[in-house]
Amino acid sequence: MDNLWLTIAAVLVLLMQGGFILLEAGSTRMKNAGHIAGKTIFTVGVASLVFWAVGYGFIYGDGNAIIGLSNFFYGDYADGVGSVDFFFQLTFAAIALTIAFGGFAERGKLAAYAIFAVLFSAFVYPLVAHWIWSDDGWLADLGKQDFAGSTVVHLTGAMAALAATIILKPRLGKYGKDGKVNDLSGHNQVFTALGVLILWVGWFGFNAGSTGGVADAFFGYVALNTQLAAGAGTIAALFLVWAINGKADVPTTLNGALAGLVAITASCAFVAPWAAVVIGIIGGLIVVVSMKMFDKLKIDDPIFALSVHGVAGIWGTLSNGIFATPELALMNGGHAGLLYGGGFDQLGIQALSVVVCGLFAFGASYILLLLTKGLVGGTLRVTEEEEILGLDMSEHGSYGYPENVMSESKSNSTKTGS
Repeated sequence: MDNLWLTIAAVLVLLMQGGFILLEAGSTRMKNAGHIAGKTIFTVGVASLVFWAVGYGFIYGDGNAIIGLSNFFYGDYADGVGSVDFFFQLTFAAIALTIAFGGFAERGKLAAYAIFAVLFSAFVYPLVAHWIWSDDGWLADLGKQDFAGSTVVHLTGAMAALAATIILKPRLGKYGKDGKVNDLSGHNQVFTALGVLILWVGWFGFNAGSTGGVADAFFGYVALNTQLAAGAGTIAALFLVWAINGKADVPTTLNGALAGLVAITASCAFVAPWAAVVIGIIGGLIVVVSMKMFDKLKIDDPIFALSVHGVAGIWGTLSNGIFATPELALMNGGHAGLLYGGGFDQLGIQALSVVVCGLFAFGASYILLLLTKGLVGGTLRVTEEEEILGLDMSEHGSYGYPENVMSESKSNSTKTGS
């Protein structure tokens, strides 16, 4: 039953890729929708093969405190239990990569996606995962607590996205010469909302699945905390953006839900339900502030990966050092947080992991993106003409919405002719 549950959880995490397709496509413009859908499926395929070849070995292989050095090209057909765990871990690696590619949205070359998918899946994500989740990782030895990946998956992916965003520079027309921020609205809020719902459901595989078993039904407790934090993040973001703008902005509200989910990911097995609500509320509030901050810094983040996965991921990691209860910490092999007499020790370890893993993921990704840049002709970005045309046509030769685009083109031709 434990293996069946873990396999079902892995399928739920894999299904989250569908949520990311709808979220990213809905949050960007119609002319790039087909490209976003196609490259997501393609890069999940790349991540799967790379994880099989070297990623799993670098994380869980026998090695040292920095990296694993065995179990490459995993394939022990007699070890069914190991295969279940391998599949589960693979889906997490693919999610981290998808988050990283948020920094490429609407302007990255498909060739750049392909090369960086290999490099990130081999040399960035596995090292962070080894440090925290393997038995001999150096942060694991210090007592770092990250139950399902606020740091390992979300912060790592977000820091790679930040590196890509900085190198690629903003989309055409995003920022005016006078410093004005122009709204390049996504084309379909319904897609975005459906994407968030699919991610929300998939998160129960992400968090509750990380319990690894069903015997004591503890996965239900983790699911409860996950649900409460997501709901709290949604409500907090809605009311804050409503208070600031006078309108209950839908995309911001949806990002509040995701921020609550990201924030609770590290601590879902360590905290009481009331703390899960607090963690979700703060996640929903900080994502609103963060989105505005990045715009002021002129860092163009079309799907808000930096705010949702990066800033909320940092908060989620730190929250474990604040709210972890002694009973749950003991159950999960950790230590109590600040509010429960644990002092600043656990919070300090959590903060150290944020700094070290964040800097490594950013620095390594930046260097690998520069390498990728050289391999794809000196730029990661499509030409100005291709960006204006849209990546559906310039990168793939067909539109994601052919009927809509063709009918619009015929309409414009008729008007021009008349």
